[in-house]
Amino acid sequence: MALMTNGIEYHGEALDRAAQQHLVEVIRALVAEAPLYVPVMPGTGQPMSVRMTNCGPLGWVTDKAHGYRYQETHPVTGKAWPAMPAELLALWERFSGYHKPPQACLVNFYADDARMGLHQDRDEEDLQAPVVSISLGNACLFRVGGLTRRDRTASMRLSSGDVVVLGGEGRLAFHGVDRIYPGTSTLLKNGGRINLTLRRVHR
Repeated sequence: MALMTNGIEYHGEALDRAAQQHLVEVIRALVAEAPLYVPVMPGTGQPMSVRMTNCGPLGWVTDKAHGYRYQETHPVTGKAWPAMPAELLALWERFSGYHKPPQACLVNFYADDARMGLHQDRDEEDLQAPVVSISLGNACLFRVGGLTRRDRTASMRLSSGDVVVLGGEGRLAFHGVDRIYPGTSTLLKNGGRINLTLRRVHR
């Protein structure tokens, strides 16, 4: 484990190839039940460059009219999110150091031209619980800063199997993905990157 800025933890190569492959199969089964869709920005309705879905009792969603929030159902199908797989619960247990289980796992799929602007994960009530982030597939350039957009940022390359934990004083750090590096992993047949973020929502 290495310590990034603001107390954020970086676990390089935390998952070996076999574990990554198994996790991809787990995610494919989730996506078959809760399909990926394109979220849009509050107010403007501008589509994000990632596709997403969730699993667990709650899912993080966003739309033009109601903005960022957690809800119990898929916004397109209207069905409850799939249950949290045991594999994801085990990863939370391994990396979070938190005494309560996660309530949501946000699944983001980045095509090779996708990115994610600097943002804070602050839609949760329980900000004592960390956010556990797992990278699968092509590498990305991850950028993290401080508690305001004006704070200095640092960048690092995240590869398939890496885990980042945003906790402690870094729980509300601004962070984002500046670019995907195509062809850097053979894990996903058609390229791209999957990012899983495990979150505890309620206190």
